[in-house]
Amino acid sequence: MLPSHSNFSGKIHGGYILSLLDQIAFACASKFSGNYCVTASVDTVNFLKPIEVGELVTMKASVNYVGKSSMIIGIRVEAENIQTGVIKHCNSSYFTMVAKDEAGNTIKVPGLILKSEMDLRRFVKSIRRIEMKKAHSEDYEALDVSTPESLKLLSQYNVQLNLPNTNE
Repeated sequence: MLPSHSNFSGKIHGGYILSLLDQIAFACASKFSGNYCVTASVDTVNFLKPIEVGELVTMKASVNYVGKSSMIIGIRVEAENIQTGVIKHCNSSYFTMVAKDEAGNTIKVPGLILKSEMDLRRFVKSIRRIEMKKAHSEDYEALDVSTPESLKLLSQYNVQLNLPNTNE
């Protein structure tokens, strides 16, 4: 990592890492599907440890799940101190990518062949992540923030409620 990628404290900008992650997810999904792919969502990005200027960064991507036209790409980021050889796990990310044809329409992707217990684990964890994301979205849509319980919840936070009177 170069100084031009860092902030004032010598740590690599998270936005720069996100840009690299998106490129890696694109390459992995496009290679697997044989088609152009676009990012549909970035489902999880966990910044676990900072990356320092001068460290050698390795990004390992895998297709963890396939749907009809979508794929979940898991990416592990490691940084190595080239002087000491110490390697640290810095980031884990999950990108949902969608395959497109020349006209920009979604296109079917090949099935995934699970060859190891790790492949099976990644696939099942992806299914669970999809289910949790769907449940979270449904809960969010159904949430009524005007209930006494919701309003009481605000007392635990550093906020002040100052909404316009909607009864007029």
